[in-house]
Amino acid sequence: MTDPDTPNRSWRDKLFGGLRRTSDRLGENITGLFNKAALDDQTLDEIEEALIVTDLGPRMAARIRERLAEGRYNRELTEDYLREIIAEEIEKVLAPVAKPLEIDAFPRPHVILVIGVNGSGKTTTIAKLAHLLQEQDYSVMLAAGDTFRAAAIGQLKVWADRIGVPLVSGREGGDAAGLVYEAVKQATAVGTDVLIVDTAGRLQNKRELMDELDKIRRVLGRLNPDAPHDIVLVLDATTGQNALNQIDVFRDVAKVTGLVMTKLDGTARGGVLVAAADTQGLPIHAIGVGETIDDLRPFDPAELARAIAGVAYAR
Repeated sequence: MTDPDTPNRSWRDKLFGGLRRTSDRLGENITGLFNKAALDDQTLDEIEEALIVTDLGPRMAARIRERLAEGRYNRELTEDYLREIIAEEIEKVLAPVAKPLEIDAFPRPHVILVIGVNGSGKTTTIAKLAHLLQEQDYSVMLAAGDTFRAAAIGQLKVWADRIGVPLVSGREGGDAAGLVYEAVKQATAVGTDVLIVDTAGRLQNKRELMDELDKIRRVLGRLNPDAPHDIVLVLDATTGQNALNQIDVFRDVAKVTGLVMTKLDGTARGGVLVAAADTQGLPIHAIGVGETIDDLRPFDPAELARAIAGVAYAR
């Protein structure tokens, strides 16, 4: 495997390098379970507990335990065998939810609302998502709808300039719904394919956030009854199980339609992506494993499963 610090690495190398902390943590948790002659109930219990500690979640851990129990008398337990089983079961969970964003709205633009708590990497993810869509030959416009934070508006402007896309923004504390309305009008007038809208990341007052998002939906409906076409929640993998709580809250408040998980390379808790897929079933559109503009990508379920489980891939 290519060294994770090597420049110009492929996405696969970045993925496996970025998830090395997670796979190493898994290895640490299962160390010492391979010196027994039989795969008995006690060992299965210990494996299940180790998987839960790795943030895969109780349901995923129980699923893997059950799979191991089925073949317990047929072979000796080794670390390589266990990792292969973990990868296979993770792939089964990830495959149904691995769904890249489909830009299929007509008339244009296809409107994507991006939500997430402050600090989740939301604004940077918007820029990376815009860049990804540009690579697919879509024209993109951004709207700085998080009007409660001047820093968010400024940061999005820097990114818009960097990747060469137009930005619709207003003053701090301005009316977000009005700004979104203007952005849709502009995007429609010039024939932009995709409009990505940043939104406020406040959860301190869920009712206030819900009212604001409902207002944005109503305003969008005046111009395009089908908009927004996607409501994407950005999650920070370093928060571990707290990310699952955010899904519950935002799903209720914002009617989330899909997920993007960032900072998988900055944590040993990457298993939370699997727990999210297993317990929530929402489409996962892309993952982030780096700091550069092209480090957000849709994922291959088999490849990601092997990266999490620490199973080497063939060149």
